[in-house]
Amino acid sequence: MIETVLYIVVPCYNEQEVLAETAKRLTGKLKRMVDGARISPESKILFVDDGSSDNTWELINTFNACYPSVMGVKLSRNRGHQNALLAGLMIAKEYCDCAISMDADLQDDIEVIDKFVEKFDAGCDIVYGVRCNRRADTGFKRSSAQGFYKLMKFFGVELVYNHADYRLMSRRALEALSEYQEVNLFLRGIVPQIGYKTATVEYERGERFAGESKYPLKKMLAFAFDGVTSFSVKPIRIITVVGAIIFLISLVVLIYSLVVNVTGQTVSGWTSTMMSIWLLGGLQLMAIGVIGEYVGKTYMESKRRPKYSIEKILK
Repeated sequence: MIETVLYIVVPCYNEQEVLAETAKRLTGKLKRMVDGARISPESKILFVDDGSSDNTWELINTFNACYPSVMGVKLSRNRGHQNALLAGLMIAKEYCDCAISMDADLQDDIEVIDKFVEKFDAGCDIVYGVRCNRRADTGFKRSSAQGFYKLMKFFGVELVYNHADYRLMSRRALEALSEYQEVNLFLRGIVPQIGYKTATVEYERGERFAGESKYPLKKMLAFAFDGVTSFSVKPIRIITVVGAIIFLISLVVLIYSLVVNVTGQTVSGWTSTMMSIWLLGGLQLMAIGVIGEYVGKTYMESKRRPKYSIEKILK
């Protein structure tokens, strides 16, 4: 029986508080799976430093020297979580049979990695880690996350509910992912488009081991907006519909105004005039902003700039 070569890809940005524990747990997990003949001894943990300003890269160097199963990749500058994750996956696909992506904060349950590999051995190319509940979240976090998925569904973006970036992808799924060349990355939306046989593994997400979340509300909202504008033109269609409705209303008001003027019942309406000016002005600015977002994305895509630059690789 040929053992599976597994790579665990972990993007890191200023994770010095948690990284030592992450390395300890993941190397231990990998060793147990190798000892149990579940995966090949050639399996690795690949830490990707996304231009951290703390001691994250120094720690990765130390782990690489101490643990034979640890690799490190340093990006030349901070490129964002999705680009760092993609960089690690693209390096991993050259060596692995499958790769699992996960965050460095230890919120994802590493004990279900065995189930991921079982699904892969059964013929699945993509296995999604899906949260079975949100007990570890605050009320606001829980409601905002549910709102995020509902918003995505409303705009027609295909997502796996309660799935973030904890997933397994086979080598051929990674090869397919490499064909997606867009600069504005939203992997949660791209991966379901790849196809192939998929499965899900449920797990309970814990609290962050140490450090602070790298996704505060502001970044989550920006992430959601990027997801919508990267995969759906529905916002523009909504603007078109709203514009058509306002146009029809304005025709009715125009006819009414003409009738009133002809009958000599014209009354100066300062309040209604100002309200209509502010309303239409606000709608126009919002429409220009949304359309501008799409134009901006098209502009960035047309440049074909690289999504990341690799400064150093530790094998």
